[in-house]
Amino acid sequence: MLLYLTDYLMTFDSSFRVFQYLTLRAILGALTALVISFMVGPVMIRKLTRKKIGQSIREDGPESHYEKAGTPTMGGALILVAIAISTLLWADLENRYIWIVLLVTLGHGAIGFVDDYRKVMQGNSDGLSAKAKIFWQSVIALSAAVFLYKTAEVAAELQYIVPFFKNVIIDLGWGYIVVSYFVIVGTSNAVNLTDGLDGLAIMPTVMVAAALGIFAYLSGHMTFADYLSIPNLPKSGELTVFCAALVGAGLGFLWFNAYPAMVFMGDVGALALGAALGILAILVRQEIVLMIMGGVFVVETVSVIIQVASFKLRGKRVFLMAPIHHHYELKGWPEPRIIVRFWIVTVILVLIGLATLKLR
Repeated sequence: MLLYLTDYLMTFDSSFRVFQYLTLRAILGALTALVISFMVGPVMIRKLTRKKIGQSIREDGPESHYEKAGTPTMGGALILVAIAISTLLWADLENRYIWIVLLVTLGHGAIGFVDDYRKVMQGNSDGLSAKAKIFWQSVIALSAAVFLYKTAEVAAELQYIVPFFKNVIIDLGWGYIVVSYFVIVGTSNAVNLTDGLDGLAIMPTVMVAAALGIFAYLSGHMTFADYLSIPNLPKSGELTVFCAALVGAGLGFLWFNAYPAMVFMGDVGALALGAALGILAILVRQEIVLMIMGGVFVVETVSVIIQVASFKLRGKRVFLMAPIHHHYELKGWPEPRIIVRFWIVTVILVLIGLATLKLR
């Protein structure tokens, strides 16, 4: 939105041209989202507390969580507001990638909002049924995938890139829709499963989003893309602004969500942020790299799958509790130790993911 304003102001003073630079708009996007989070956060927490929109704790969960009952939840709405406003202000709104990533993110946020609302406001501990949740996630993911498939402008948009190998590129065809569907829905639910401790999900999300922002910027720049042997996607560079807004909003939320949390993200935030990472990875053609950098999300999800499968097939549990962060809690690890160690693991995995830019 402000991009159009600066276009007009450039007719009077050429110095406004500086706001056309993608890097500056990304920085301003991050700062805008951060300021919005800092300004809106305290107000939102007070309102959530006054309306008694508090977190309910599962009875079979770790006992250390019982004291968290009543902590305001649905704070993920703060993240989405900050991301949306910042992106709309600083991004090029004629770029279809921006609208796709915004709609997928906010769409999943709406699903999470309904789930949280039913749990907290209506006293329905089950919230939105699993079938209904997957159905609406599927509608959004498939709609986005079909749209991107139909509107692809260059062949690289529909190719599957294998990291660490320079010339291993697979033309997906209709398979692009299938891959995109599983990446969006899978990542959305993976982040949701990870969101079980104060700040555990948001910081890895911020780090992965920052890395995807780097991929977006480089993919959108012909010279850099050619030098690094990654697909040149002319319109992907604008996603850097969205990624920066997500980073700013995430850090602003972490200010209130750090241990001991003043507010929880809720499904409204976790489902949306997971979907955002998924669609970003698809748009910059780095689905495998997303799995590497988001290894914490992958392990959390796999731990649940293993636990459920083992109990159904053998009648025994592999972990003390799943997702795996609860396993470590029951082993006696303090919550801050688990959180920080998972953050450290994510830093390592993100660096490995970024290394794929050159190791080809």
